[in-house]
Amino acid sequence: MPAHLVVSLSGIGPSTLARCADLADRLDRRHVPLSLLLAPRRAPGPALTWVRDRVAAGDALLLHGFDHAPDPARRNRVGRKRAEFAALPAHEAGLRLVAARTALARLGLRTDLFAPPSWLASPGTLVALRAHRFAVCADMAGVRDLRTGDVRPGRVRMVGEHWGHLLGAGRAARRGGLVRLGVDAASLDRLAPALLEAVDLVLHHGAVPATYSSIPSPRGRTTTSTPSGAVPDRTR
Repeated sequence: MPAHLVVSLSGIGPSTLARCADLADRLDRRHVPLSLLLAPRRAPGPALTWVRDRVAAGDALLLHGFDHAPDPARRNRVGRKRAEFAALPAHEAGLRLVAARTALARLGLRTDLFAPPSWLASPGTLVALRAHRFAVCADMAGVRDLRTGDVRPGRVRMVGEHWGHLLGAGRAARRGGLVRLGVDAASLDRLAPALLEAVDLVLHHGAVPATYSSIPSPRGRTTTSTPSGAVPDRTR
């Protein structure tokens, strides 16, 4: 199986729209689609039309939590509040997923792809995702096909952490692995060159561009989801 490259973008909003559009244009020239991570309670405002247009053109849309509110009742080993879906039991996760999907529908969007905030999903969240018929969960360590149980391993590398992670992307591409690069739109003014350099390196090693809706499973079957994106506006 050849290596596959997935590039994800979070933090899309009015203040970052110009930088998001510029990155998308640069990736389009490389024939690399984007996977757009959107939390509906952090509504993108004027950027919403851009998101709809990108999804209609082939980018993937992932539900990126509901509002990113940390869980005050649960803390990690160093006392920090855990990310929104990192420790939730199935019932609570299900309630948040229903609320998030409803809010997303109000924006005229839909998806059955999920990426939890901080890429951390509790076992209860995975149960809730299956119960609510999500197709894919992209977490820190890999991409889960929630219908079959298949997991395509490949840790997400957030641009800006340190160069070792990006150099590791080249090694993963040479081995035929799944290369996942992520960036927050708020950092694009300083990190876009590093992201594009990493993309070029991975493509140089023969990786096939993909999104979280189209990467193949370990069995070689393409992980496709129900068509996700903009809901037709029937009010016109």
